[in-house]
Amino acid sequence: MIASLARAAAAVVPAGSRKLTRSLAARRGIRARFREWGATHRDPSRPLLWMHARSVGEGLQARPVIELLRDRHPGLQLAYTHYSPSAAAFAASLPVDVHDYLPFDTAGDARAILDAWLPAALVFSKLDLWPALAREADRRGVRLGMISATLAEGSGRRGALAATLLREAYARLDAVGAIDAADAGRLVALGARQETVEVTGDTRYDQVWARALAARTGNAMLAPLRSSRPTLVAGSTWPADERVLLPAWLTMRSSVSEARLVLVPHEPSQAHLAPLARWSGDAGLRTRRLSEAPDDEWDVLLVDRTGALGDLYALADVAYVGGGFHAAGLHSVLEPAAFGVPVLIGPRHEGSRDAKLLLHAGGATAVDGAKVFARVAGDWLTDAAAREQAGNSAREVVRAGLGASERSTALVERLLGLR
Repeated sequence: MIASLARAAAAVVPAGSRKLTRSLAARRGIRARFREWGATHRDPSRPLLWMHARSVGEGLQARPVIELLRDRHPGLQLAYTHYSPSAAAFAASLPVDVHDYLPFDTAGDARAILDAWLPAALVFSKLDLWPALAREADRRGVRLGMISATLAEGSGRRGALAATLLREAYARLDAVGAIDAADAGRLVALGARQETVEVTGDTRYDQVWARALAARTGNAMLAPLRSSRPTLVAGSTWPADERVLLPAWLTMRSSVSEARLVLVPHEPSQAHLAPLARWSGDAGLRTRRLSEAPDDEWDVLLVDRTGALGDLYALADVAYVGGGFHAAGLHSVLEPAAFGVPVLIGPRHEGSRDAKLLLHAGGATAVDGAKVFARVAGDWLTDAAAREQAGNSAREVVRAGLGASERSTALVERLLGLR
């Protein structure tokens, strides 16, 4: 019922910039787009893999598998869907034959896309499994899979109502690649059949490792920014993070006077950047924006575009990863860890498996306020041995997770009958 109402709203919603409005408007005419691509580009003599990932984070987990399949099986057609408007640009960057929004979870929309695309297999990245789509795909003999599958201990999907609604869909999966054994057990409890589940790991580990290697070997953006000055890179920050980070950094800089701050807001809008620039100016700091092509003569670098953070961690002696001071969730700690950089996080990190691994290994420290933040960051910036030890521990966590892309690709190849 909810999906049907959303589909009706998509037909009449006016254009707008809000995320919900964009999500609805983007689905207008979606069945016609499916049919047009199917009629003009679908080659029924070639198998088609349909990969679905809800947003950019899940898409990053899908990308290495898509890239390996494209390289190894040039005859395979590849389709990709996403749910969130924020993933539209990411989807366009993938080496696939067609990409679009996933329609709302109605039987009619599911039949339309399945009839147009004729997939041999449908693989979900991480967790975004839809009951009506799974049911209609299964009825057509489409093989169903999931990669980098995870289910947090406190996930709402484990609640009685959600579990009842989803159990049948999880039981339809033909192959599930779980991130670890604990996830595998929770997925089985949710309805996945024991014999279909294996531990394949998280493909993001391979992704961040490869990006770190590439940034080390040459990056035009980084070259003018490099310096011997101690540098803290604060990534994916929200105002709640900055209320702790900014006074802590000023306190720390009173004893580490040459320290630099690279500040990367999660949403680098003018509304977010303007107060940060005022704060920096009021503190008498030399401030630059990344768009200004700065040299290394700055105290604060404000990053005013997206997509650069994964490389900017190469400048860090210490990293702070945002999201731990509000309810939206901690952002990825793997990117700085892959560079061998010790990581600071806020207190709200319970839902992050990666943060738990780093904390246990000694590669990260959780801070609950400005005083502790300043002390820990200052210790790491001034004590090279302690910083190196923590950074090496962080890097080893990432190294231990490598190989998931190969294992996940093998799972998909088996679904397609390519192995």
